[in-house]
Amino acid sequence: MQVSVYNTEGQVIDQIELDESVFGVPSNEAVVHQALVRQRANARVGTASTKTRSEVSGSTRKLFRQKHTGFARAGSRRPPTRRGGGVAFGPHPRSYRQAMPKKMRRLALRCVLSAKVADGELLVVDSFGLEQPSTKRVVYILRTLGIESSVLLVTGDPEINVVKSARNVEKAKTLPASMLNVVDLLAHRMLLMTVDAVRRAEATWGKKQVVTEAQAS
Repeated sequence: MQVSVYNTEGQVIDQIELDESVFGVPSNEAVVHQALVRQRANARVGTASTKTRSEVSGSTRKLFRQKHTGFARAGSRRPPTRRGGGVAFGPHPRSYRQAMPKKMRRLALRCVLSAKVADGELLVVDSFGLEQPSTKRVVYILRTLGIESSVLLVTGDPEINVVKSARNVEKAKTLPASMLNVVDLLAHRMLLMTVDAVRRAEATWGKKQVVTEAQAS
């Protein structure tokens, strides 16, 4: 599978071959959905907390005598039915973490990357070529490439100039290739990767080729 490589002026300057084991995987919506739910659940802090009737401040003294008052009988001021009382069935600190096999996580990422290629939502550039931070330059690059929707900019290694240049661009986010994840890929319509980022992704999530002695000879 070949894709075009663009320069920052929007011109095609080369063609590169994509690894089918990363960018040509059949869709598996069930695995992608599970990976998405897992990642979002694991991002939850789970520190929300409320006080029960035994934890709120207040006297446990009976409010008034049991009989002959004309009012319903009442005990302390701590029940959930009273203002300032405890909360019934409220949230308490907990962990939302979900487990998922490593092979399934890797498959989900490959499925999303493959879907980007199949839908024409992956563009490859040789490099961003930013010698210093420049938001105007990033906006120009996106415009020349015809990107008007949300976009995820992926580089091989973290590039501080790209990060600083794109952080003020609406609906744009930057990531190094090693930090690619299902949530960010699905949250952004377009995927803009450098050639180095593509190769890094293939090396990280592609199938490792085992060379036997017979093949080597």
